[in-house]
This record gives sequence, C-alpha cells and structure tokens, in this order.
Amino acid sequence: MARTAVIIVAGGGGKRMGEGLPKQFRMLLAEPILAHTINRFHEALPEAQLIVVLPEEHIPFWENLKARFEVARHTVVSGGAERFHSVKNGLKAVGYDVELVAVQDGVRPLASVGMIRQTVEAAAVHGSAIPVVEAVDSYRAVDGDDSQIVDRTPLRIVQTPQVFRRALLDEAYEQPFSVRFTDDASVVEALGERVHLCPGERQNLKITTPEDLILARAWIAAEEESKNEEA
Repeated sequence: MARTAVIIVAGGGGKRMGEGLPKQFRMLLAEPILAHTINRFHEALPEAQLIVVLPEEHIPFWENLKARFEVARHTVVSGGAERFHSVKNGLKAVGYDVELVAVQDGVRPLASVGMIRQTVEAAAVHGSAIPVVEAVDSYRAVDGDDSQIVDRTPLRIVQTPQVFRRALLDEAYEQPFSVRFTDDASVVEALGERVHLCPGERQNLKITTPEDLILARAWIAAEEESKNEEA
C-alpha cells in the first residue's frame, strides 16, 4: 500500500451538542471520541503518519486528556479560522515521502477498517476517493412559503475519509479560500479535477448531536457483541 498520511481534523466547538466539552473530547464508552478515531485509523493503516489538527487553545487540554488513555502515536498541529485552513496546516506536517493523504473528521469514529483500506486503495488507483452512501430520506427544496419535492435518486451523502494523491491535494490547497469549499473534494474539484466515488457505510456517522452519541454507543456495542460471538 502506498505511503499514507492521515489528517484528522478536530476543530469543532460542539455547539450542537450543547454547553460544555467540545464534542471531540466527549466520552464514547471508555474513550474520548477523538481517541476512537485515531486508534481506528492506526488499526486500519498501522504504518500511516497520523496528524491531528486542533484549535490552538485546545491542544494543552488534549495533551493532558490523551495521557489517560492508550492512543496511537500522532502529531498535533494547530488549526485555522476555517476547516480549509486547518487542513492546509495539517498538510504542512505531512512527511516528504507520503504519496496519499486521507482527511478525516475527528468526530467520525466508526469507519470500519475495511472501508478505510478500500478508500485508500481506490485513491491509489484513481488519484482520489471519497466514500458516499445513497440518500434514503425524502427531501424538499424550500423557497419562502413554497416547497417542492427533490428527486433523491441521484443524491449521495458524502463521508470521510477523503483520500487524494498528495501532490493533487497540495496543489488544491494553494488556492485562495472560498465559501464554496464544503469539504476536501470541493477544493480539489475547483482545480477542474474529477473525484472518484466509492462505497461508504451507514455506521460511519459524524457525531454532531446528543442523539448521534447514543447511536454511536449502540454501534460500538453491536461491534463488541459480534466480536465476542466470533470468538
């Protein structure tokens, strides 16, 4: 497998989770959410360089928190004003010999080892790969007091990790920031590049609300039960 670096972006303040601790530091069963994410990527890509991007004011807290748990070795760098600037700062820490870079949300701790590896392998072939799942809900486009149904057939829900050739991602992040950049794929597409889609997973949810935390606990409990049954 190509030499890979993983940039784990954990810059959220957790406003939708309510007052208190930012969501990336909240406990998910026995570990902080961010520790789950780091360890899952180390399990999937044990030789990968792991880079965690945090708001500068959160770094001392994380350094103290992670010392209480078994967390895979990683480098911590400070983030920027927007996610775009945080990823750009993370890219500066990527080793010179890295061929592929994966960018992961710090609060997506449930991506399976198999899906992570398959996405990296797809990027090695196609130059980029982003995991997606089909939309299953109904959608309506709202215009003032009016609304109309939206055909969900062509819609896909985008997840992370989003993986790219290192040179391509470096070039993309040399562009000036734009509000149109909603994820790494949109930054790369601004160069005129096409992005390859690959299968994501329903369990690969982004923990944003208290309800998401309940679902994540259920997924982990189901994983543990399945492992015990196999053993």
